[in-house]
Amino acid sequence: MISLAGKAALITGGSRGIGAAAVKLFAQAGADVVFSYNSAKDAARQIEQEAGKHGTRVEAFKADVGKHEENRKLVEQSIKRLGRLDILVPNAGIWNLEDLAIENMSEKQWDDMIRINLKSVYSVIHFAVPQMIKQRSGKIITISSTAGQRGESFHTHYGASKGAVISMTKGLSTELARHGIVVNCVAPGWVATDMSNPVLNTKAGKKMASGAIPLGRAATAEEVAGPILFLASDLANFINGEILNVNGGSVLCG
Repeated sequence: MISLAGKAALITGGSRGIGAAAVKLFAQAGADVVFSYNSAKDAARQIEQEAGKHGTRVEAFKADVGKHEENRKLVEQSIKRLGRLDILVPNAGIWNLEDLAIENMSEKQWDDMIRINLKSVYSVIHFAVPQMIKQRSGKIITISSTAGQRGESFHTHYGASKGAVISMTKGLSTELARHGIVVNCVAPGWVATDMSNPVLNTKAGKKMASGAIPLGRAATAEEVAGPILFLASDLANFINGEILNVNGGSVLCG
């Protein structure tokens, strides 16, 4: 069993999907966790209760992570409640269900995607890093996507945001290593969550998943949270700047 006993973690977007699975897995491994949510208050409270059964501190904090000032408050609250900050998982993100050709994509649609999927990652890392530098240690695990590695037609703003997260991960890994901070990334493919199930649960979606993914199905949220937990643990202390692909073999890249 991987142990995060005595560790303090902040996970954004922890009320559903991959984020919620990570909150519960981190708590089970012994970590104290603060996680953010935006509008899903009831879901956040349920995650608090489920993850809190393992005996660690688990607290939800409302924040729009696309806003710089709210990330400052989120990080400050996390440090205040937990006393330190050992692990940061900037997980919060959005994806559009409908196909969107570039000539039909509005400026607002572009800006909203970049604000949530990219600016929020920069912003929460910006505020968390000073505490990690002070501690001379830290783990940052970003979340990208296969779309960030191969691009995604009709979802180009999503692919661009996730590709930028990969580039940011690589740059930060060398920038922050001298402070004892390692930065890695998990890049999932299709995951059966509330965000993607409207596609995956259709006849066409099931056919697509079984055909495009060698393992024949989409991942569960827990199957993505596990690799995040691994990168947050002492087992991954000498891994830095890596993109860990969790896609069932659908995109093969180093």
